[in-house]
Amino acid sequence: MAGPILNSGGGAVAPASNGGRSYGPALTLLATLFFMWGFITVINNTLLPHLRSVFDLSYTQTTLIESVWFIAYFFASIPSAKLIERIGYQKSLVTGLGIMAAGALGMILAASIPSYGVTLVMLFVIASGITLLQVAANPYVAVIGSPETASSRLNLVQAMNSAGTMLAPAFGAYLILGRSVGGTAKAGRILTPAERLADAHSVVLPYLLVAIVLVVLAVVIARFPLPVIGQNATSRVAKDERKSLSLWKHRALVLGIPTMVAYLLAEIGVANLFVNFVSQPDIADLTHEQAGQYLTLLWGGMMVGRFAGSAIMQKFRAEDVLAVFAGGALLVMLAVLSTTGHAAMWALILVGLFHSIMFPTIFTLAIRGLGPLTEEGSGLMIMAIAGGALVFVQGLLADRYGLQASFALTAACEVVVLLYALWGCRVADEEAK
Repeated sequence: MAGPILNSGGGAVAPASNGGRSYGPALTLLATLFFMWGFITVINNTLLPHLRSVFDLSYTQTTLIESVWFIAYFFASIPSAKLIERIGYQKSLVTGLGIMAAGALGMILAASIPSYGVTLVMLFVIASGITLLQVAANPYVAVIGSPETASSRLNLVQAMNSAGTMLAPAFGAYLILGRSVGGTAKAGRILTPAERLADAHSVVLPYLLVAIVLVVLAVVIARFPLPVIGQNATSRVAKDERKSLSLWKHRALVLGIPTMVAYLLAEIGVANLFVNFVSQPDIADLTHEQAGQYLTLLWGGMMVGRFAGSAIMQKFRAEDVLAVFAGGALLVMLAVLSTTGHAAMWALILVGLFHSIMFPTIFTLAIRGLGPLTEEGSGLMIMAIAGGALVFVQGLLADRYGLQASFALTAACEVVVLLYALWGCRVADEEAK
């Protein structure tokens, strides 16, 4: 539960009684953060096929780039929490944006060398900044305005995150893939050393633009009168109560952690390998630039699915909705494995729609009924995001058995989510009593 809001003078301030409208500007500013980290994260989906071409990488090396990105969530989450405790939420937001801007500028350095190793380091830096933003921004969204509308506000900023993920592929396809030889050539084209060097420089402009936006946003947030989150007086009571309780007695949480890892592995693997997959001659025979445009539909489906899923869950149980969506995801992934041509491409696009509700639904089902342990359970579920680093396993499968066959791992992940929805999370009802 979030604590009271404090003004700059240190006094407690009650949430707005007018439905939170007075906090509209602050909420809008926070929504831009969700948009930006969604946008920057999904730029990787067009950056990866670009780097594969520039550095002549295997699928294992390509997916290792995304693994490094998600490893940052594991290493940066606890230091982020410590930093927030030390300097406060607003300064942490500014710091996170500064770290991201530094990483974006570092990507320009990596392109100028060019260097695969420096690229990995700078992507780790950017992801560390995003981790700090995630840890800092969510509490703000929870406390701004009326507690009764907290879920509505969280859905709103998540929709903005989806908007960022939907627009990023078009941005990357136009400014990265569309301005490179590798991005506009047919699959299988072997680039000369001179062409690879020229292609490496195509990331300079987009990352320069990203760095400028991040710096401007950091300056705006630094000067904006955001409320300061205070400590909840009941937290000490909850701390004493937690001593006699154990997280590991809650099966929905224990099983929710590996389920979240499985979901992330499915989502990230599909997004990262989408461009390379649909570019193949026996699938859609597109250039990387053209495939990047279709990637926008994949992320757009996730945004539509979140809005639709939110409405559906007003009438149906979350676990039942999750089961239907997981079943749908499994069916379309089986179509990806068993078909070729445009049918396989559209099946892979459609999986975005079914993936849409999985992250927030798995998360809420896992922590349901935890009571005073909710805070610790939430922390474990956030750390599970680091499981996305296992995406390199799909790269290994693609190198050994072929790109299309590697999506069998995705199908297996959908089975894990389906089993959790049908059985793993149902025990939460009894524990919540």
